[in-house]
Amino acid sequence: MAKKLFVAAIDKNSGKTTTSISLMHLARKKYQRVGFIKPFGGQSVTYRKLVVDKDVALMAQVFDLNRDLELMSPVVLSPDTTHKVVDGLISPLELQEKILYACGELEKSCDFIIIEGSGHPGVGSVIGLSNARIARLLNAPVLLVTGGGLGNVVDRLAMILALFEKEQVDVRSILVNRLIAAKREKSLDYLRRALAQEPFQVMGGFDYQPILANPTLRRISNLLGLPVQGNKRELQKIIHTVLVGAASTQRITELLQEPSLILATSSRDELLVTLAHLYHMPEYRSLIVGLVISGATPISPITQQILQKSRLPYIREEERTSAELYQIIGKDVSKIIAEDTEKLDLIRSLADKSLDFQAIDDLFS
Repeated sequence: MAKKLFVAAIDKNSGKTTTSISLMHLARKKYQRVGFIKPFGGQSVTYRKLVVDKDVALMAQVFDLNRDLELMSPVVLSPDTTHKVVDGLISPLELQEKILYACGELEKSCDFIIIEGSGHPGVGSVIGLSNARIARLLNAPVLLVTGGGLGNVVDRLAMILALFEKEQVDVRSILVNRLIAAKREKSLDYLRRALAQEPFQVMGGFDYQPILANPTLRRISNLLGLPVQGNKRELQKIIHTVLVGAASTQRITELLQEPSLILATSSRDELLVTLAHLYHMPEYRSLIVGLVISGATPISPITQQILQKSRLPYIREEERTSAELYQIIGKDVSKIIAEDTEKLDLIRSLADKSLDFQAIDDLFS
């Protein structure tokens, strides 16, 4: 019988997918047959002619799990699913049966199964599929991913654990992510003492890694719905800083201290030409991830020619201003996709260093 582990989180964007990738990477070192399932999801993509949850598509691509694709994403919500359930047009029991069947089939061929929840533990309650309810249906103990901190974590847990207790779900561990490296042991010590009366263990996860939350040039292209011109081999590069090119050209070059996306207007010929030339210099090449050029004014023919010749990646946006683009990019929460090879390599490396898989495996036996 397959061992199962349900990855839930204290809130959305807490690191469930990063944790699932890490566990899959580590589990495959010990177990020959490791499966993955996201019982239900609300953000779908079409992958191999099937509509599946986007995280399922990611795991299938990264870990070559395409054979079990249909089983990995048994329920994908559409925008009107919740209304149809409330209207009685879709039965929650039918959705539950799909999940039970898919997981049961995976259990026949797997030694270890990672089950990833959706959003926070209460997501899906309107259709009878909260994370807690699914964990009970699948008889899967829970690994609950949290952020760092003390009061915030303990206070949120007080509400969230009530839902798991109501469903009689076995929460065996919380995995604390986004720890400040210098305060890691102190933070874990305080959490362990504050939660000493709880039946679960407090485990340390990843230290805070801004790079994992930072977007790639490909992400910016998808976010803005605009293509990248120039060197498309740089699409997976991670953007550490977004600079608005409002200052002088000299000042912008001084601010290039880490891999940056520069937002510039189409009338800044001097800045655009300078960045195009700097892109060919080894000491600057790694610092210039790309440009987003805004403004309705056409780029001058000479500047356009220099940009094209330099192969510096850029996105042309004629309708929105640099200030609007800066707000859009700043509000975006970057999600990992299969093409983000740099981030995926980092996650595997961090998993090897930061997660004690043997302790997790023993706890969930």
